[in-house]
Amino acid sequence: MVKVVSDSTCDLSAELVERYGIEIIPLHIILGEKEYEDGVDIEPDEIYKWSDEHGTTPKTSAPAIDKAIEVFSRYKDSGDDVVAFTISSEMSTSFNVMKLAAEEIDYTDHIHVVDSRSLSTGIGLLVIEAAVMAKDGMAAGEIVSKVEEFIPRVRASFVVDTLVYLHRGGRCSGLTAMLGSILKLHPSIAVTNGVMGPEKKYRGKMHRVVSEYVQDLEKDLKSAKKDRVFITHAGCDDVIVESVRSYLLDLGYFDEVLVTRAGGVISSHCGYGTLGVLFIE
Repeated sequence: MVKVVSDSTCDLSAELVERYGIEIIPLHIILGEKEYEDGVDIEPDEIYKWSDEHGTTPKTSAPAIDKAIEVFSRYKDSGDDVVAFTISSEMSTSFNVMKLAAEEIDYTDHIHVVDSRSLSTGIGLLVIEAAVMAKDGMAAGEIVSKVEEFIPRVRASFVVDTLVYLHRGGRCSGLTAMLGSILKLHPSIAVTNGVMGPEKKYRGKMHRVVSEYVQDLEKDLKSAKKDRVFITHAGCDDVIVESVRSYLLDLGYFDEVLVTRAGGVISSHCGYGTLGVLFIE
């Protein structure tokens, strides 16, 4: 059998993880002197609270190699092949950790580590595609080949509600963050060639900004892979999330519109209220 594994930055809900039989290996969130496993013993709201109290952004780190070895060893013992996904290698050493774990247990011929070149449910889209193919009985090597065709077609972008967290993480200056707050600026951030960078600046209240952001995507959405589209958010207002969901449903195009909450890693860096629409071109 082929087992599908992902690091926790795929931001898939517990329901989707169970539905598709995916195993998650957590990254780590570091709050001062304390270290937590993403999605295991800490949730995003706790991260926001700590960040606001300390005026700084938490640090994040790759999965522990011992954890990756433990997971992979189980599949080696059962004789299964593994397709494992990681956040872009430009953003984390997760990919290297997974590769080293496979080497450590001498099972590299059966463990295929895929650099998603993406983040959040940009990874999740690939993970689900692989899980569907595995369920259909495809071999691991064939799954990897198919998935690699999708990687450059993944559209992963977000609109940020506040610049505070980007400033705390050193991704924008204090002056920019202050002016952004005064002028109600909300940048969209997109992943291109495995790297996260600014795409467009929106201005106004978040509800209107998100509406404009989704409308900007409509042409690409209507020519996307139809199976599914994700709305992934970091604690965004329910009314805003539902408005985006309704918009996507009204397109009458996608088989499934999925809503997930961003995990600790994305939340740490982008902050509360961030929302993205993610799909495969």
